Amino acid sequence: MLTDVLQYLVNGLIVGALIALPALGLTLIFSVLGFVNFSIAAQLTAGAYAGWLANTLLHLPLIAVLICSFVVAGALGVVTDRIALAPIRRKSTSQTPLMVAIASIALNMALENAYRFYFGSGLNSFDMPIARDMKIGAVRIGRQQLHNLEIAIGLAVLLALFFSLTRIGKAMRAVADNVDLARLKGIEPVRLANLATFIGMGLAGIGGALLAIDTSVDPSTGSRLILLIFAGSVVGGLTSLPGAVVGALSMGMIGELGLLVLPPVYQSLTAFVAILVTLLARPGGIFSGATGVRR
Repeated sequence: MLTDVLQYLVNGLIVGALIALPALGLTLIFSVLGFVNFSIAAQLTAGAYAGWLANTLLHLPLIAVLICSFVVAGALGVVTDRIALAPIRRKSTSQTPLMVAIASIALNMALENAYRFYFGSGLNSFDMPIARDMKIGAVRIGRQQLHNLEIAIGLAVLLALFFSLTRIGKAMRAVADNVDLARLKGIEPVRLANLATFIGMGLAGIGGALLAIDTSVDPSTGSRLILLIFAGSVVGGLTSLPGAVVGALSMGMIGELGLLVLPPVYQSLTAFVAILVTLLARPGGIFSGATGVRR
C-alpha cells in the first residue's frame, strides 16, 4: 500500500509539473489583463501539434521542438486574442468579464474543431527514442517524465527571475498592479498585454508538447486538462505565480492519489472539489497574500 501511495505521489508530481506551465500562463494573463482566457487549452494543443510536426517532419531535437511549440502557441494566442477577445474587453461593463470568459470558451471550441478538421481525430505520437524506466526502490519513474519535470521546474524559475530582474518583467508587474498609474509612467499596457499573452500561451504550448512527448496529441488534448489547469490556478490564487505552481502540483498529486479510491472516470471530481473548497474557505486562493504578478 505504501509503495502504491509513493508511486501515485511521484506520478502526480510529474503531472502537476506539466499542468503548472499552462497554469502559470493562465495566471499571468489574468494578472495583466484581468480576464480568464479559457482558450489556453487550445493553445496547449497547438503547441503539442507544432512540436509533433517539428519532430516528425523536420526531425528537430527536443529543445528546438519546445521552442517551436512556444512560438507557435504564443503567436496563435496573440492573434486570436486580438481578433476575438480584445474587442470585448474594451467594453467597460459589469458583464465584460463573463462575456470574455464565454467568448474564450467558444474560441477554444472553434480552434479544437479546426485541429480536428485538419489533423483528424487520431492520436499522433512523437518520434522520440524510448528509454527504459528508472527504479528508485519500488518506485518507477520514466526518464522522459523526469526530463519533463526538470524542464517544467526550470521554466518556472526562469519566469520568476524574468519578473523579478528584468525591466520588461517589472513593467508587466506595474501594469498588473495599476494600469492607469503604469500608463502615466510611460508604460504601454496594450503592448505588454500582448507580451503577457504571448508568454502565457507559449508556456501552455510547451506544456502541451511535453505532455504529448510522454503520451500523444489529439484535438482534445488541451480540453481534457483545462479543468485541472483552472483548478490549479484557483487553488494557488489567480493572481500569484508561485501559487499557480503550488496549486498545479497539488492538483496533480491529489488527482493521482484519488485513483486509490476512485475509478479514473471520476478523477476530474477532485478538481471540482478543490475549486469548491478553495472558494468557500479562501476565495483568493492559498497564495492570495503572496508577492508576484497580481492585479
